[in-house]
Amino acid sequence: MKLGRLYRLIVETGLKHDARGPEEVRRLLQEEKKKKGELKGADVEFFDADRLFNPYADSRLLCGGPELEVRRVIVGVDMETPEILLTYVLNRDFKRKIDLIVSHHPEGRALARLADVMPLQADLLARFGVTVSVAEQLTEKRIQEVERRLMPINHARAVDAARLLGLPLLCAHTPADNCVTAYLQDLFDKRKPRLLKDILDILREIPEYRSAWSRLVPPKIVSGGDNNKCGKIYVDMTGGTEGAKEIFQKIAAGGVSTLVGMHISEEHLENAKKANLNIVIAGHISSDVLGLNLLFDEVEKEAPLDFVAASGFERVRRSGKRKS
Repeated sequence: MKLGRLYRLIVETGLKHDARGPEEVRRLLQEEKKKKGELKGADVEFFDADRLFNPYADSRLLCGGPELEVRRVIVGVDMETPEILLTYVLNRDFKRKIDLIVSHHPEGRALARLADVMPLQADLLARFGVTVSVAEQLTEKRIQEVERRLMPINHARAVDAARLLGLPLLCAHTPADNCVTAYLQDLFDKRKPRLLKDILDILREIPEYRSAWSRLVPPKIVSGGDNNKCGKIYVDMTGGTEGAKEIFQKIAAGGVSTLVGMHISEEHLENAKKANLNIVIAGHISSDVLGLNLLFDEVEKEAPLDFVAASGFERVRRSGKRKS
């Protein structure tokens, strides 16, 4: 498979599982096209052309030409300079013939613009009963916080390492997060767990979470008890990073009783408890791995890939076959 096609398939899969729906995503892409047409002078030079087909600023082809043939990929949740050096050594000393590095978490310009995907959170919140103006205003405040936090970071470290070693690098963040969010939301909607402990039982059936149990980092109820009723469940696992800490009262008012997420800060958790919400933390790495596997299940429908698993990743196909 050509690298450019692989990148496009990743984006297309993210779009397919985007909770906003195809009409809203098409509208966003049309807005980008309109913005490009209105640019003048130096702004034209710095416009990111990927925005015309890829609404996920945290997912980009960072190194490598689109015509490169890709057969073997090394995939990890975090593929930074140590993992890039590892890839170089695997190719040089162990003849692994790895064609591409895929990182889930963004690097380079994808990390710099992580906050650009966060408006997705407001759309999800509105879908679950939060007044859209409240969702947008609180999300915008959080976006500004994240932008400021990312400004001083040395975004280029990993990308420069890959470039200097001649290794193609791609990151796939929100497309994979969309996959895991849609998968778990659909699963809970169909299975309708009654108690919080039933959510844990369902997660225990999923290979990626079973692996987390074996590594002693299983899903955990952090607000509420085993026998608390689930009520309406909201899977909160996409939109770049953690949302606004003030949102939990609004979520509860919208009718949600239980949040299932990847992770939660202490400040966010305290606010969730004040709102009397149940919180189940499914796990960060395990949820990321599930999202990546669902993403690659879709990609491999077009062409099979050979996987080298690193940095927390394990290739699990929905057929149950494993390859790493």
